[in-house]
Amino acid sequence: MNCEQFIALVSTEQESLRRFLLALCVGNRDDADDIAQEALIKAYLARDKIRNDEKLGAWLYRIAYNTFLDHQRSLRSHASIEEADALLSETATDAGFEYQELYTALRTLPPKERTAILLFYLKGYNVHEIADIVHSTEAAVRQQLSRGREQLKNKMKQ
Repeated sequence: MNCEQFIALVSTEQESLRRFLLALCVGNRDDADDIAQEALIKAYLARDKIRNDEKLGAWLYRIAYNTFLDHQRSLRSHASIEEADALLSETATDAGFEYQELYTALRTLPPKERTAILLFYLKGYNVHEIADIVHSTEAAVRQQLSRGREQLKNKMKQ
């Protein structure tokens, strides 16, 4: 992929990618923006390695998802889980943010279920594409979607 193709990809996917990461980060805009920036840098540096048969959007989301996982691992290595949870609860949602209730419910989901739900409903990827993005099986993605929907349904009823 040449530089012009990369710029075109980023132009069409950037806002959607940021919304995806904002939801993954349960409303923490600073973390989402940092992860998006890091993911775009990684994608730019790896643009020559993309396979011809690969969908460019899915490729970019795979990089963003892996960058999100790296960020989560670094949080755990620098702080205990309780400290990270306290930090997230303080900064996770904008007080005036329109989807605060949804982000609060999403925060209760394990990251795998949250990612599957977001890629399926927010981005419109099918189960096969999600499995490719998160390096999992289709059966596992279906199970994550089912569990995530059930947990969200229960949480939103409360």
